[in-house]
Amino acid sequence: MSEFKVHTVDTAPEASVPLLQKAEEAMGFIPNLIGVMAESPATIEGYLSLMSIFDKSSFTPTERQVAILAISRLNECDYCMAAHSVVASMQRVPADVIQAIRDDQPIADAKLEALRRFAATVVEKRGWLADEDVTAFTSAGYSRAQVLEVILATSLKTLSNYVNHVAETPLDDVFSSRTWVPLSQPAA
Repeated sequence: MSEFKVHTVDTAPEASVPLLQKAEEAMGFIPNLIGVMAESPATIEGYLSLMSIFDKSSFTPTERQVAILAISRLNECDYCMAAHSVVASMQRVPADVIQAIRDDQPIADAKLEALRRFAATVVEKRGWLADEDVTAFTSAGYSRAQVLEVILATSLKTLSNYVNHVAETPLDDVFSSRTWVPLSQPAA
């Protein structure tokens, strides 16, 4: 078991406290991931800043969740898959879209499927994309700016996915209804 602490406003380093308070105001609670990140004021600030910036991208809320879930699935982050499955549902992402990503299956909507595939390709190829990868994505109706925004999403989720892997972040009760087990691991 990891020895990373899930901080609260009472236990966090002083520089992390305002960021924890801001997260709690925005979400109604402090997710365990944010509590873990609070150990490093720079890490929590970086994550919250990247999340805020990604929310300003040209993607719709559904598209943002598709990218986030596709990246988290490929990185096998059980915490982010559960959390973003709940968030995606709250943002009215169709249940079949969420389930397709969770099960590593194609999405019926061709444009969203192109986004799912492209986000996965960015992760799988570590950004070393072939012209055909970019062309397939832009041919589906996405822009070159959105190619870069998928890389932004990859940066955001790599940060949170890797923190969760290292810290073994415990899943919040609010996300437990969407617990997810990576396909490479047998279900408990």
